[in-house]
Amino acid sequence: MKVRLSDIVAPIIDDLKLFQKEFENALRSEVRLVNTMVRYVLHSRGKHLRPILTILSARLCGQANLDSLRAAALIEILHIATLVHDDVVDESDLRRSWPSLRRAFNNKKAVLIGDYFLAKALSNMIGLRNFQALEVLSSTAERLSSGEILQLEKALLGGMTEEVYYQMVKDKTASLFGTACELGAITTSEDTSKWEALRKYGENLGIAFQIKDDLFDLVGDRKSVGKPVTFDVKKNVRTLPLIYVLKQLEPKERRQYLRILKSHTSRGKIARVRGAIQEGGGIDYAQERIQHYSDVAIATLELFPDSEYKTALINVVSFNAQRSS
Repeated sequence: MKVRLSDIVAPIIDDLKLFQKEFENALRSEVRLVNTMVRYVLHSRGKHLRPILTILSARLCGQANLDSLRAAALIEILHIATLVHDDVVDESDLRRSWPSLRRAFNNKKAVLIGDYFLAKALSNMIGLRNFQALEVLSSTAERLSSGEILQLEKALLGGMTEEVYYQMVKDKTASLFGTACELGAITTSEDTSKWEALRKYGENLGIAFQIKDDLFDLVGDRKSVGKPVTFDVKKNVRTLPLIYVLKQLEPKERRQYLRILKSHTSRGKIARVRGAIQEGGGIDYAQERIQHYSDVAIATLELFPDSEYKTALINVVSFNAQRSS
């Protein structure tokens, strides 16, 4: 059965309205250019999936409160900061079918507004006045940077094994998913076993989410994905499908494909690499890994009694597996 985002958020629709106000208030500035650029970023905003996870996790553990909403806003601000900086580093011109901030305003302004989002995230951290939350968030901020740097290093120097890939994904993507869920629990419960369960749920969902994104780069289309496809291939970023196939190839054939990846790839060469990944079982392997991490994420929720919030969190896993963008 197709899972819709509207069904997932139905139990927390009023919370999301309050979150939106908290989120917009947190980003307000007295500088006109900042407000203009913030409005531009929010025009092409995504699904708010991470704050949705924060609020659902809070509801699963107790009564969502002002700290829960602040945590949700903080998570989204931190996420946007990483996206803005990523687009500068990747020289990306599109974000969700909309010209990226760097394309619309230039790199210098994009970096500065990314820094502004980070500064706002820091000020919101202090507003939580919760040591456990601050500890989790500071660790996550470090992991986000480490994951991006690790990916950049491996793209430049090689050596992206499957083990390294998972470490990179856990840091650059899954850590924020895990923190989003854990903060929801921290703001509504003192039961550390619930914190841990929801963190693991979020991290496993985050891994499945990133693998799904990696598949879009290979089998998606520009219109539905909202940005250029085969971007990772062109930038010599080895994602799970490619890592798997390269491991299966004979040394001579592997060296041949590595030369293609390191060269300025033409459309024909890229199509050849995509075809090899498909025929070599890379797509199927990635889909199997998505299912594995989805199953693990759902299993971590066994600690909690059945409720509409637990059902919604389970449905988020299915939503990720089914999404086309």
